[in-house]
Amino acid sequence: QVQVAESGGGSVQAGGSLTLSCSLSGAVHMTYCTGWFRQRPGQEREGLAAIRFGGSTYTADSVKGRFTLSKDHSRGMMYLQMNRLEPEDTGTYYCAADRCTLIEKWGPSAGVSAYWGQGTQVTVAT
Repeated sequence: QVQVAESGGGSVQAGGSLTLSCSLSGAVHMTYCTGWFRQRPGQEREGLAAIRFGGSTYTADSVKGRFTLSKDHSRGMMYLQMNRLEPEDTGTYYCAADRCTLIEKWGPSAGVSAYWGQGTQVTVAT
């Protein structure tokens, strides 16, 4: 069983920064992908950034250059550094983990078997 839990959301002015944290515990196997997703109001959930245990990564075009995923394997933590935030970044942010083979396929949408956190709200004001 894998447990994931996000923290660090909040409200910020446009142009500001936030760092989200995700705690990963349980049997996070070497074949797992872990990543960050968000759901904006009225939109489908979308993948933002993900990494496979071996190091291969995925980053959505919409956040390249602004959002950076990092992991601290020793602490079982994953982070999302978000810079130059825009009002369009407002939404609920989730971290997830699951077995995967290709990060390019898992990163955009994860899968039905993924383990999800409860989500953390990010609000970017104009």
